[in-house]
Amino acid sequence: MREELRENLEKVREAMYEYEDSDRRIQHFMKVRGFAKQIGEQENLPERQRYILEMAALVHDIGIKPALENYGSSAGKYQEFEGPGVAGEMLTELGIDDDVIDRVCWLVGHHHTYQDVEQIDHRILLEADALVNADEENWTPEATKAFMENVFETGEGIRLYKEIYKDKLKKAEES
Repeated sequence: MREELRENLEKVREAMYEYEDSDRRIQHFMKVRGFAKQIGEQENLPERQRYILEMAALVHDIGIKPALENYGSSAGKYQEFEGPGVAGEMLTELGIDDDVIDRVCWLVGHHHTYQDVEQIDHRILLEADALVNADEENWTPEATKAFMENVFETGEGIRLYKEIYKDKLKKAEES
């Protein structure tokens, strides 16, 4: 990835470290970014699309704080509603290009929307988030299996999910 794009991702990462007041949420977005990066590379996304995907992974949960403040809940629908505005402000202040901001904000506003997924960057963000959430939220074997069957479509996402959650998937098959 070109140096300018790497530098922008670093600025966004640093801004998210400052924005978040929870070690758990920082760890979460960093893990999601790692999986998104890996899946994007293995699925041969063009450089600019990988850049946008990684940026969206860094800020995908930025709506949690305002959702908690405004609704007392971090439910996905509230994150999707609150997140794009906060992400857009941050990215604008960091000097990110408008077209990148537009796509990142769209992804933030749809990172809990699992139907009608038409773009690969959206699919990968959903998969990367699920790879992390299945562990952090301690999904049941049945939920783990259902999510793989209903959300995962990329070859690398499926491979990672089956590798990481092989024990849960085996238990789900046995029940």
